[in-house]
Amino acid sequence: MFTVTDHRVDQADFIQSPNFSDRPEEVEPSLLVIHNISLPPGEFGGPFIIDFFQNKLDISKHSFFEEIADLQVSSHFFVDREGHLIQFVDLNKKAWHAGISEFEGQKECNDFSIGIELEGTDTDSYSDKQYLSLINLTNCLMETYPGISTERIVGHSDIAPSRKTDPGESFDWSRYKNSLT
Repeated sequence: MFTVTDHRVDQADFIQSPNFSDRPEEVEPSLLVIHNISLPPGEFGGPFIIDFFQNKLDISKHSFFEEIADLQVSSHFFVDREGHLIQFVDLNKKAWHAGISEFEGQKECNDFSIGIELEGTDTDSYSDKQYLSLINLTNCLMETYPGISTERIVGHSDIAPSRKTDPGESFDWSRYKNSLT
């Protein structure tokens, strides 16, 4: 079981991203947003996602990196294909993961959400280890932040449908949500 101490999940490796800001006063997380990411697109493993969230991506390593070199983004968490959990932003801070977004009429989802990136694509199946880590993390976050309920767990595509498709058709929402306690 995962636990939170001082806005960090104890079981996660912490690698600070510079891409965060303060949440609005007295706002606690009440939305969980599931994303996917792979760098280069469709490739797994390697240091590129960590480098990207730290603004250290070496654009000479792949031609696609030139397209995203100037972006400053982050998520609170990243779950790799082996289920390894990395935290980039403290939970009381706003990670820059949702972009232009809206949930139930409330804009700027970064203000009130926690972002979780899964290493994957819209069409590649996620690993059993990723689901296990994601389920444990979600249960921990729901216990820590009572405003997060199963109805307030969404994909990036749900809050930015004209821009985003992740976590994609390969994500098994039933498996995930039916495993939550």
